[in-house]
Amino acid sequence: MSVSHASIRHPAMHGNKQDDAPDIGAILDRGGIVIGHQTTSKKRLLEQIANMLAERLPNIDARQIFRTLIERENLGSTGIGNGVALPHGRIAGLEDVVGVFLHLKNALDFDAVDHLPVNLVFAILVPENATEEHLNLLASLAGIFRNDEKRQKLLETTDPSLIRETFDLSVNGEGHY
Repeated sequence: MSVSHASIRHPAMHGNKQDDAPDIGAILDRGGIVIGHQTTSKKRLLEQIANMLAERLPNIDARQIFRTLIERENLGSTGIGNGVALPHGRIAGLEDVVGVFLHLKNALDFDAVDHLPVNLVFAILVPENATEEHLNLLASLAGIFRNDEKRQKLLETTDPSLIRETFDLSVNGEGHY
């Protein structure tokens, strides 16, 4: 398993990206990229994500993150299809959007809308009152993952810096493969 964590930075969610697009690279810098992650169930994966993110967020408890992710899943699966899940939630006391991208070693049942197992997971947490940013980020990520070529590149890439670059190029509008 390969794990990449850059130092925590707190840039604004929006940089000089096109049309006020979210800075996915900065979001990943605060959370990380994990290649070859192994887990046994959807619930266990959400626990692991909560623990990963809590390690990066000293003022946020892993149990709070886990509860938030589970509560959102109880509303309906965040498995968006094509082997992708976008677990997400809002957290009181969080200052910046944080996310972690996981490439699972073995595909996992996630109750996705297309009933296919998931092997790409991008989990995000947003500040409690960041409704617009939350929706914009989810829309941007869904757009990236809907693109067959970009999704395939994310599946095949094992280098965290290339994964980050794929997201950056996609958001900047330069990622037309």
